[in-house]
Amino acid sequence: MGNFLAGKVVAVTGAGRGIGRAVALACAAEGAEVVVNDYGVSVDGAEPHSEIAETVVKEITAAGGEAVAVADDISTMDGGQRVVDTALSRYGRLDGAVCVAGILRERMLFNMSEEEWDPVVATHLKGTFTVFRAASAVMRRQRGGTLIGFTSGNHQGSVSQANYAAAKGGIISLVRSAALGLHKYGVTANAVAPVARTRMSAGVPMELAEIGEPEDVAPLVVYLLSERARQEGITGQVYTVAGPKIAVWAQPRELRAAYGEGPWTPERLADFLPGTVGQDPMPMLARLTEMAEAAARQDRPNA
Repeated sequence: MGNFLAGKVVAVTGAGRGIGRAVALACAAEGAEVVVNDYGVSVDGAEPHSEIAETVVKEITAAGGEAVAVADDISTMDGGQRVVDTALSRYGRLDGAVCVAGILRERMLFNMSEEEWDPVVATHLKGTFTVFRAASAVMRRQRGGTLIGFTSGNHQGSVSQANYAAAKGGIISLVRSAALGLHKYGVTANAVAPVARTRMSAGVPMELAEIGEPEDVAPLVVYLLSERARQEGITGQVYTVAGPKIAVWAQPRELRAAYGEGPWTPERLADFLPGTVGQDPMPMLARLTEMAEAAARQDRPNA
């Protein structure tokens, strides 16, 4: 066992399988006491099984670490609060909150129902909020801590996962808001957009050339939770890990601006905007034809 997180208490949601499990195990291996949260549902959010969190706790304790399970649904305020309260009651503090939990319900936007939209947004976006909200109150009092949200490259948009893409984009804005609002209290907030082989990535309609395993994502999370990252002032960032690749996403900013004389009219904009302000090309649009052709062949295009 290492000591990169020695003396720290870290809560990880969605920690029963995949990336969440890898993160929980890595945090424990680096000396953290870990709150393992998992509602134990299937990929679409159904059939909860609470014992899955206990299984990871047993793995950690068998390796000489310290952990406790919380099987609550973090899409509820009470569930998010219990994750944090468990850390406080068991270990007396909370130094890191890592929100990995998520589900999928895939459907084209024009066919998507409220029952397919609400649970996905609730699990990803609200589930990150409920834990961040409870954890930030503790970290503000402690004058320190780290919040980590999990997003996806799909925050750029998705053909058939508008619910998932919207939630993942929301998590980025939530992380940046937390970074701004909590900076003066010594609390950092960052997001991770992993590309790894998990239950959720199995249905991606293309072959990903750059992809890793859940265990490849965990070292970055451990680093972001550490004092080394805090000393570097890393906050408000979005990082991708895909096997050996690590990348940082750009901050949102204006690309081009222009000014007219007097108020705009639709006619003036039609003449002015395309050639002067223009567009920022949307990379995913260029892939749609390739994806459609591959689907017709019952094949998966390379990413």
